[in-house]
Amino acid sequence: MSAQRFHAGGSMLFFIGLVLSLGMIPGTQAAAEKLRTENIIYVMMDGVRVQEMFGGADEELLPKEGGAAELVRMRYWRETPEARRETLMPFIWKVMAKEGQILGDESKNAGVMVTNGLNFSYPGYSETLCGVADPRVDSNKKIPNPNVNVLEWINSQKKYRGKVAAFGAWDLFPFILNRDRSGLLVNAGYEPFTQGKITPAMAALNRCKENTIRYWGGEPFDVFTYETAYEYFKTAKPRVLFVSLGEQDEWAHGNRYDLYLQSIQLADKCIRELWETAQSMRQYRGRTTLIISTDHGRGLGPAWTDHGKDHPNSAKIWMGFMGPDTPALGVRENTGTIKEAQMAATVAAFLGLDYRQGVPNAEPPVPGVIGSAR
Repeated sequence: MSAQRFHAGGSMLFFIGLVLSLGMIPGTQAAAEKLRTENIIYVMMDGVRVQEMFGGADEELLPKEGGAAELVRMRYWRETPEARRETLMPFIWKVMAKEGQILGDESKNAGVMVTNGLNFSYPGYSETLCGVADPRVDSNKKIPNPNVNVLEWINSQKKYRGKVAAFGAWDLFPFILNRDRSGLLVNAGYEPFTQGKITPAMAALNRCKENTIRYWGGEPFDVFTYETAYEYFKTAKPRVLFVSLGEQDEWAHGNRYDLYLQSIQLADKCIRELWETAQSMRQYRGRTTLIISTDHGRGLGPAWTDHGKDHPNSAKIWMGFMGPDTPALGVRENTGTIKEAQMAATVAAFLGLDYRQGVPNAEPPVPGVIGSAR
């Protein structure tokens, strides 16, 4: 697919500056006094299907032969969808789904859809974080995103300046979040972390990134991305932490359903650790909202390894929320179709900020996830 080159001339830079400044006008924090959320932890898993999110392991795709087949079945197969999803993602289903909300179950009239029409990663992350499906974002090439994203917009607010950080397994995140323009703290791929105080643990992670085998080229195993983000979280205590994990999509493309499942389970463990650590810290306890989502789905049956506009099922995604301002509604019902692009304004709204004051064409927040919770 050919990619349209993005050009940011003087008029574009002026427009972006105006967009960011609008976030500081009176009224954008009108609802802040009614909300308890002061911090956001947002974790994305790349290319995790709704089938696994709501039904756990897919029996059709489990290994049928070989030494690992019995072990994989023992680890992940249970008789009911509810038991399978709890086995695969125990924190998400035993904690988040009971204390918060999960959206994306079409059988309950609560589907969540990608609207960019492409159903692959750069357009998906851009739609999620910018709040718009921009037809100019049409490839996975390393081209700076011309759109303002919600992380940089929050970072432009005086209250949050320098307190927003993003960590991504995929080495395209500096382009997706336009690090050069936005000034965001973005650490991605195998980049060493070099900002601020470098703890012994961070120094060790930097050495490991440099010296490990690069199995997927520009994308490391999730443990490197997660542990870098986790170390920063504990030491720098950001107000907004964004973490994107990528093994799920990589193992799927490699037709390794067993490792796809294992990477989802490990991601669930990381999400649990982030949440439990947050609840042990005064700054975060009772003041933090946890958000999870994916950038795109995948095909069905043998096509589960792929995604894109030729695979309609890969437009079906999911999202989840838990925190002091989210009513505990569990698996949402009768929401109608929610758009992937609604996430950006939702993230800002938890902090009492109106993202659409700065980005008027962004989709509105997801209804019902912010309200009287506790």
